[in-house]
Amino acid sequence: MKKLKKHWSSGIGSFNKDHLLQHRSKNFNIEEEDIESFDIKCLSFSSLVKKYSIKSIDKLLIDVEGAEAKILNSINFKEVLIDNIVFEKKHFDGPFKMGPKLEETKSILVKNNYELTDLDKENILAKKIK
Repeated sequence: MKKLKKHWSSGIGSFNKDHLLQHRSKNFNIEEEDIESFDIKCLSFSSLVKKYSIKSIDKLLIDVEGAEAKILNSINFKEVLIDNIVFEKKHFDGPFKMGPKLEETKSILVKNNYELTDLDKENILAKKIK
């Protein structure tokens, strides 16, 4: 999105083009033709943990423009110990929507002994209770 002439605009990404388009505003005047699309090779969280033999993580930060639920709900908390998880909540149920998906994920985290704290209006800290 070179037309925005901002350093941060070259790195905005999502697996969902509509997610980006729904960010449209006066200061973020983006159109479909402004978006570049390309294939990338990805690993699931579980595959990443296995590939690098990860047993513990001090802090996991997740801001993936609407794919947070998919990642968090895929984590096998018996496979890897994660002390702190910070994740963006504002797009859980679609762009700028929080609802059932967020509540389901929060429930999963609580069942896995995490204490949840809203850091601000966009982010949550899940801290492992020891």
